[in-house]
Amino acid sequence: MANQTVNVEEMSVTELAAQLAGDSPPKLIDVRTPEERATACIEGSLFLDDQLVKTMLETWDKATLIVLQCHHGGRSLQAANYFTQQGFTNVKNLTGGIDAWSLGVDAKIPRY
Repeated sequence: MANQTVNVEEMSVTELAAQLAGDSPPKLIDVRTPEERATACIEGSLFLDDQLVKTMLETWDKATLIVLQCHHGGRSLQAANYFTQQGFTNVKNLTGGIDAWSLGVDAKIPRY
């Protein structure tokens, strides 16, 4: 049961753009590889590496709004499931990932 999939809410790119521009933006976590981030990156996103995972698990408030993002939404959904299983209560997956962000919010972000 440890790998049980939970129901993670999705967030659209337009919802994320509005929230990032607001007074209390979510923590945007990028689960892609460093090479992918070098190609295209949403400004202000945090790179998910072992150190960030450790920091999140040890110090972040479990009610923090976290939005996970990858290329199209698959890897970030897996990561969202993981953090939900670790007790985080406000975790969302970015629908369509950075590809949808490029198409719907910021065309200057390269598609790959």
